[in-house]
Amino acid sequence: MSLSLDILKSLCKAAGLVWKRVRRSLRSKRDQVKFDAATEEIKELIQQHKNGLINLTYFDQSGFTLEPCVPYAWQPINETIEVPSSKSKRLNVLGFVDRDCQFNSFVFEGAITSAVVIACFDWFAEQIEKPTTIIIDNASIHTSDEFNSHIKGWEEKGLKVYRLPTYSPELNIIEIVWRKIKYDWLPFDAYKSFADLKRELFDVLANIGLSFTVDFS
Repeated sequence: MSLSLDILKSLCKAAGLVWKRVRRSLRSKRDQVKFDAATEEIKELIQQHKNGLINLTYFDQSGFTLEPCVPYAWQPINETIEVPSSKSKRLNVLGFVDRDCQFNSFVFEGAITSAVVIACFDWFAEQIEKPTTIIIDNASIHTSDEFNSHIKGWEEKGLKVYRLPTYSPELNIIEIVWRKIKYDWLPFDAYKSFADLKRELFDVLANIGLSFTVDFS
């Protein structure tokens, strides 16, 4: 027995299914007990942030190239918007964002090492005005002996590092910022050339918290 595409679509809709983009997930690999414990601990940190006792900040890095993350878009019937795509150098962005969408970033074209991350944390530790907790993941450059050797010094300046359990990107809200940049905030023209990508990306990064915002409440 063969089914037409229209009939198959109708059967799927009748079964309560919808057509949408499949998302990659690491959920099956994580320790759910540790994830749940971290969720509760972060809720307490969020409350401390809201009460003005600490500044809760999230850190991560993301890469941008001329191979775009293609978003959905309204398009004329029988026409398709095409976004240029090509191999290019990679712009690595390291960012700090707090619950109020105050954002600081650093952009590198070279590889990101523990030394690079440490330099960013050293800078950030000099900017804080109240006790601050930074949430980070367990990437190797965040857990190296070189990185760990600086934690005590940062704590003496009021900067505490909170590491997430492995495979828990949902608990790091800066992931939302990266998605917004890639799927919503970068214009199609950013992918015309590497120079265009750099210019448009720098414009977005400079205006996060101003014309580009995320409500984390």
